[in-house]
Amino acid sequence: MIVDDSVVVRGLFARWLGESGRFHVVAVAGDGEMAIEHAARYHPDIVVLDIDMPGMDGVAALPRLVKESPGTAVLMTTTLTERNARLALQCMTMGAVDVLPKPDSRSGLTLSLDFRAEFLDKLASIGQSRSRSALGSAELPLATPPSGVVDLKPLIAVMPRYLVIGASTGGPRAVARVLSDLGDAVHNLTTLVVQHMPALFTASFADQIATQIGVPAREPYDGERLARGTVYIAPGGRHLGIERKLGHIVANVSDGPPVRFCRPAVDVLFNEAARHLGPAALGLVMTGMGSDGTEGAAALRRAGAAVIAQDEASSTIWGMPGSVVRARQASAIVPLGSIGPAIRALVGGGHGA
Repeated sequence: MIVDDSVVVRGLFARWLGESGRFHVVAVAGDGEMAIEHAARYHPDIVVLDIDMPGMDGVAALPRLVKESPGTAVLMTTTLTERNARLALQCMTMGAVDVLPKPDSRSGLTLSLDFRAEFLDKLASIGQSRSRSALGSAELPLATPPSGVVDLKPLIAVMPRYLVIGASTGGPRAVARVLSDLGDAVHNLTTLVVQHMPALFTASFADQIATQIGVPAREPYDGERLARGTVYIAPGGRHLGIERKLGHIVANVSDGPPVRFCRPAVDVLFNEAARHLGPAALGLVMTGMGSDGTEGAAALRRAGAAVIAQDEASSTIWGMPGSVVRARQASAIVPLGSIGPAIRALVGGGHGA
């Protein structure tokens, strides 16, 4: 179902979906009220929901839409503004699986082939994830962790001091959950996060983490000395890595070319963490489409570090973690609700050195 107040956008999205041959549009709506009615009637697999609409907007409609059709995945769309970035992140905490920024009015939707490709790719990944959940995974069975707190101690050579996280679709909610579940243990770690997002969104994401978790969280500047007890979010559209200068670990923020179509790329962070931190790093690959992080996970493993992959059942899309697992680079496959407690049990919750 397509929900947007613009009849041009609704028609364009419907045409793209029809031309792809992978989707069937069951309904369109121009406002939130109509979207809720259609959701209750059609129970669509996926809803594309615009944030800015007259009357009931997407933010107000989202919780009611999910209530009427609990199995529906919702992809938010919005123009890029600071306000809309904050609203989009709010929507993801309320259950939206991802957000797709629209091109600005100067470039125009009809002229943006990149936007069309990203739009269809995101929907295809969401659709495939739903199909796998409904039919069961076609992959070979994977070892699952025991009930209770997962013991990570047998997987590590030295106590990790840095937590490096990679995530994409479904990541903001999942990353926030892990950091919240760390409790006081977050003070014993320097945490770096690559979340695939545009620039304005990553700044708002950092603000959201700081408010929700109660620890400093921000986008680092290039050359910034990294501090324990702080969460660093890769700036949208720029790579985040690390390097060692004068005996200190500092942020390496760069405008290098995309790596496997991603900038920021998890592989960049993981590769540099492997080079400069070795077993003092703990890698975590979370929900997201694609395979970003697999090469970096292999580098971390070669350097003696452990890598946790989020399990399929708790992932919005098991692309990135699934790729790591299939490459046999996951030290452990852990459900979302067990990741934070496992790391907390490993590194402890005090503030000691």
